[in-house]
Amino acid sequence: MPTVAVGDVVDGDFLLDVREDDEWEAGHAQGALHIPMSEFAERSGELADAAPEGAKVHVICRSGGRSARVTAFLVQQGVDAVNVDGGMQMWEASGRSVVDDKGQPGAVV
Repeated sequence: MPTVAVGDVVDGDFLLDVREDDEWEAGHAQGALHIPMSEFAERSGELADAAPEGAKVHVICRSGGRSARVTAFLVQQGVDAVNVDGGMQMWEASGRSVVDDKGQPGAVV
């Protein structure tokens, strides 16, 4: 499973958040694309539309489990994807910015 640490994700990297709506609304990384894992099969075309051509897709969830499954699926489809180890919990613990659905300071739930 291709994996990167939160600290290896830099500004400008393409981030896909696969948490559910309530988790996203409470707090997420600004600029991330949100497609819940439960809706990924129906909405995967949104990823193809949003990801820059040739960009690595950094997949994140709360702790790394759901994102690992989505990463594995994407890799099988030939997408250059990596799982963000520790997920949004590690993101927040590392002092990275978390915003709510209104762009205000958020929290990981």
